This record gives sequence, C-alpha cells and structure tokens, in this order.
Amino acid sequence: MDLDLLTRARLSTMMFLEFFVWGAWFVTLGTYLATDLQASGSQISLAFLTQSLGAILAPFIVGLIADRFFAAQRILGVLHLVSAVMLFLAGRQEEFGPFFVLALLAMVSFMPTLALANSISFRRLASPEKQFPAIRVFGTIGWIIAGLLIGWLGWEAGGALQNTFVMAAIGSALLGIYAFTLPHTPPQPAQGRATVRDVLGLDALALLKSRSFLVFFLSSILICIPLAFYYNFTNLYLNEIGVKSAAAVQSLGQVSEALFLLIMPLMLKKLGIKWTLLIGMVAWAARYALFAVGDAGSLLWLVIIGLLLHGVCYDFFFVAGQIYTDRFAPAHVRSAAQGLISLATYGVGLLIGSLISGPIVDAFLAADGSHAWRAIWLIPAALAVGVALFFATLFREKEGTERPTGPTAA
Repeated sequence: MDLDLLTRARLSTMMFLEFFVWGAWFVTLGTYLATDLQASGSQISLAFLTQSLGAILAPFIVGLIADRFFAAQRILGVLHLVSAVMLFLAGRQEEFGPFFVLALLAMVSFMPTLALANSISFRRLASPEKQFPAIRVFGTIGWIIAGLLIGWLGWEAGGALQNTFVMAAIGSALLGIYAFTLPHTPPQPAQGRATVRDVLGLDALALLKSRSFLVFFLSSILICIPLAFYYNFTNLYLNEIGVKSAAAVQSLGQVSEALFLLIMPLMLKKLGIKWTLLIGMVAWAARYALFAVGDAGSLLWLVIIGLLLHGVCYDFFFVAGQIYTDRFAPAHVRSAAQGLISLATYGVGLLIGSLISGPIVDAFLAADGSHAWRAIWLIPAALAVGVALFFATLFREKEGTERPTGPTAA
C-alpha cells in the first residue's frame, strides 16, 4: 500500500519539528554553559546526562501511559507543551543548579516523544524499512536548519546563546499544538494488565542468550561512551579553536547523516550487517583522530572531514543496529527489543560516557581557560578502537541473521 502524499507530508512535518527542537538548543549547550554560566567540564557533562536520564525514564512514560491508555499523538502534544515551558525557563537561569533541574524536566518530557513520533509513523506505513527513511530524513533536515539559523543569526559569536532556548521552546510549542492534528494513533489492545516487566521490555532480555546479539548489545553500550565526547564537547571545541559559526559548520554532520540514511538499505545489502556496524565504529575512532590533529587554520579540512563522518558514525551503527534488531527479534518482542537497545545506548551508554568525559576534559584545562584538545580527542579515539576490536572478534553475522529458537521465537 502506497502512503498518500498528505499523510507523508504530515508525518514529515512532525519529524522536522521533532528534531528541530532537539538541535535548536542541544548542539550549542556545552558552549552556552561554559560561556554564560561558567560551568566546568563535569557540569557540562552533567547537563548532557539529562538526555540519558530522560531515555531511561521514557519506557515508563510510553509503556505505562501512551501504549495503554491514551492516543500517541495526544501524549506527544502534551509532552511537547510541557517541554516548551521547561526550555523557556531553563534559558532564563543564571546559575547551573536551577538550570540543571529545568533541563532535566525538559528532557524527561522530550525523550519519550522520540519513540512516540516513530510509533505514529510506523502505524501508518505498510513497509517501514522502505518508507520510513524518506520520512525520518526530514528530522535530520530540521536539525540542520536549527544549526544554520544559529550560525546565520550569529548567536555564538554574539554571546546570545540563551536565545536558542527560546527558539527551541517555540518549536516545541508549535509541535505540541500540531500533534493534536496528526493521524489518530490509539493505544494497541492490551493483553492483560501492564507490568513492570512489560514496560521495561524484560522479555527481550532472552535475546541476550545469543552470543552475537549479546556482543551487539554490549558494543552498543560501549560505543556510546566515546560518543558522549562528541555530543558534549564538539561545539565547545569548534568555538574554542576559532571556527566561525560553529553550529552551522557542525550541521554538515547532519547533511552527511541524511545522505547515508537514504542509501542505508543498499549499504546493508552490499556490506552485510557485521561490516556495516564495524565501519560505523571505526568511523568514530577516525573522526576523533581527525579532530585531534585538525585546527581552524590550514588543517580545518581535517575537522570538516571529521564532521562529515557523522553520517557513517551514526547511520552505519545506530540505524543499522535498529534494523538488525528488528530482523533478529521475534515479532512479539520486537518493540521491547528496540526499547532495550535504546535504553542501552541513549540511557546507559551515554550516561557512563557523560560521567567519564567531563572529568577528562577538566583534567586537560589550561590556566588560560583553553583545553588540550589533541590529548582529549585521542582518548575516545582509543576507546572506539577497543570497542571495534571487541565487536569484530566476537560477533558472528550468520548467527545474528537467524531468529533464535525456544520460548522467545514467534
């Protein structure tokens, strides 16, 4: 069944606003905290940790409320309206403590909307693997537009990054209102009363009996430790070494992500799941090595290549990993399996990475307030190489493409 043009446009607009909101304030968060609130590296990492805490709490919100009692589009709307208020108030704080509380409330509201937006889309798609990338790419475009606007308005150079919270709040409020006009997505009929086991997707834990899926699961957690360095400190790094309109330049990574997202089905067919995932992990190491040796002068091209590797880093591991999980898991636990991987990456992995990256960045802080970025970036590069070696040695693609047998089989 082909997706009609109107529904495609409505879902694409939802995705655009969803990721515009995220990109509008999260990319420049580290720079804002360092310059406006004089936050330390550890405090910056603590602020980014709100994303992980939101991801950990998301299954409770989606599993206990959205999946059981209310239509997904209505929960999406309410959560975005709450997030809009929290974001607006966060940008008006002058101390880190109150800012952290409001940022945490904003992320607890926002992170469940990622799953809700996907759910609303998937319920309207006859062939998600073929149709979803063309809709999801508008989310990447939304993130790009947010970065370009920040650069065009000169908020980084002008010391006006508090305006990013206003922009994000406006976007979140618009999506909150727009969500109520989206296609009706009622909760699925429940099979008995929801339990904590259902909400946390614990039935999917049986998939870890497969060595290859266990290796993939552990690798997903481990690769997010070096990933935290990128999310938390790249914008601060670019501004500190003197890259003009850093947020706009950083959006080149999302341009790359959009391109690789569209060719992902072909790459999986040509390379297979193991090589696709492995290339994604190695790309993280390569990116950090390029950041370590690049600068804002004659070696700026190395930094640009590092940013453009984002499409390989993200799509070849995270998107390919979602597809692998969908292929591997039996039908009745596929949603739980996706939730388990999301919890492992955005929850546990990035949480550990945030706790580690902040003190490391602080350890390389010079007396003049600058950082020894070469030494900093080589640490996550080495971590990514270690994860890639672990995965390459233990993962078996043949096992990973077969459905497990036993009580978890469909």
